[in-house]
Amino acid sequence: MDTIIDAQEAFPTRFWHALDDGRVQCDVCPRFCKLHEGQRGLCFVRGNVGGKVVLLSYGRSSGFCVDPIEKKPLNHFLPGTPVFSFGTAGCNLACKFCQNWDISKSREMDSLLDRASPEAIAKTARDLGCRSVAYTYNDPVIFHEYTIDTARACRELGIKSVAVSAGYQCAEPRAEFYRYMDAANIDLKAFTEDFYHRICGGHLQPVLDTLQYIKHETNVWLEITTLLIPDENDSEQELEALTQWVVEKLGPDVPLHFSAFHPAWKMLNKSSTPPATLLEARRIAMKNGVRYAYVGNIHHKEGDSTYCHHCGQMLIGRDWYELSEWNLTPEGRCNRCGTRCAGVFEAEPGDWGAKRMPVSMAGRA
Repeated sequence: MDTIIDAQEAFPTRFWHALDDGRVQCDVCPRFCKLHEGQRGLCFVRGNVGGKVVLLSYGRSSGFCVDPIEKKPLNHFLPGTPVFSFGTAGCNLACKFCQNWDISKSREMDSLLDRASPEAIAKTARDLGCRSVAYTYNDPVIFHEYTIDTARACRELGIKSVAVSAGYQCAEPRAEFYRYMDAANIDLKAFTEDFYHRICGGHLQPVLDTLQYIKHETNVWLEITTLLIPDENDSEQELEALTQWVVEKLGPDVPLHFSAFHPAWKMLNKSSTPPATLLEARRIAMKNGVRYAYVGNIHHKEGDSTYCHHCGQMLIGRDWYELSEWNLTPEGRCNRCGTRCAGVFEAEPGDWGAKRMPVSMAGRA
């Protein structure tokens, strides 16, 4: 646990309870951090101030940017449209391979240089023509209150909300959180308890619970990403088990994204994922009944594109983050055979392309 440096901007929270020994327990995620006065949890942005758990990153961000929605990655949610993206700092897992470790593992609140109210974020997203706002870069589970307030402000302006999360969350805050989300990409990091415990400092079952909750108890559009790390979570046996579980427990229409690992943070000794591994994962997924399986962090048009699961026609062609073909009817059906493509589509695709546009919130907050 870390010591709180400055609690002047502490924001009250409600998912916690007092313990008999004078500490307080945070109940947002399954870590259940037990905190003495002045201590932060592992996430570093929730801590004990005055005998209460508070959020220390409310209204503060590590940066804002307009991205293509496909970068989240979401391939079946408003394709081609721009999404206003932001995150804070910290994380409630400790993944040794973290690709955003400079943000998620930050222990300096000074990294949160950009400030914005929920209302300012919603208005800026609208003014920039974004169809949605993504809570991303680090896990929005840990800035729960800031996320929900922003999602509420977005909803008032007709802006959708997108959660990019590892799904490591307790049941009660999870239900509140997803009440305000429209889409989610959940990072299913592996399909073994050993991997989660040894490499992420967490557990697998809470993530599986989150996936089933989103799919069966909400109207949130769901996609899943698994970063494949050589010799850690890329065996044929594990990929068979993961993809069979998805089809059995979530259904065949949940898209799976298999992404390439690149050496980062505490796993610099590992080699990058060979493209052949990603393509084999995609093959296994489709063999087991997954209708929409993709590869990521490599350039592979077939593995990036969406196909009709009935007649095989390419429905949405992708070249990196650029849309190249569009063969869906305004109702989201294959224009050859009429089969419905699962997802959230508008009559026409967006035309944002692959652009990435950093945004300063100075003067907007």
